[in-house]
Amino acid sequence: MLEDSFTRVYTKFKLHFYQKAFEKLKDRETSLTAVETFCMEIIFALGNPTIAEFSKVANLSSPNAAYKVSNLVSKGYVKKVRSKEDKRESYLVVTDKYREYYNMSNSYVQEVMKRMEERFTPEELATLDKALEIMSEDLMPEIQLNKKSQESPEQD
Repeated sequence: MLEDSFTRVYTKFKLHFYQKAFEKLKDRETSLTAVETFCMEIIFALGNPTIAEFSKVANLSSPNAAYKVSNLVSKGYVKKVRSKEDKRESYLVVTDKYREYYNMSNSYVQEVMKRMEERFTPEELATLDKALEIMSEDLMPEIQLNKKSQESPEQD
């Protein structure tokens, strides 16, 4: 029962995102392909990864990852920011153009959170928050997210 409930919630979030993404595609407001959208989701979730980090999580060869990143840079969704510590290394930083695209999904999350705050007691929300934190930190060790996942690295 819990698995079914969790799957339904996860599926509804995905479907909402896909609906909004297709609306954007229909209106020609985005030039991202489906694969590029997945790449951007990974880059954004990792929080300013290097191409090597992106390549590893996306399970792509380094040349294929570099090619995909190059396309995303040329479309204006990502920029490369050179590391101050190691000039050979660059971080992938999402641009405002992508943040606007991403917000179509994130605004729905915020809407659902508002509904939850109206529906549940603070104690129930605290219990849910604790369960989600344990899931993220302890039960999903295969995926590591950067603590500063949405911050930009310092630029030159």
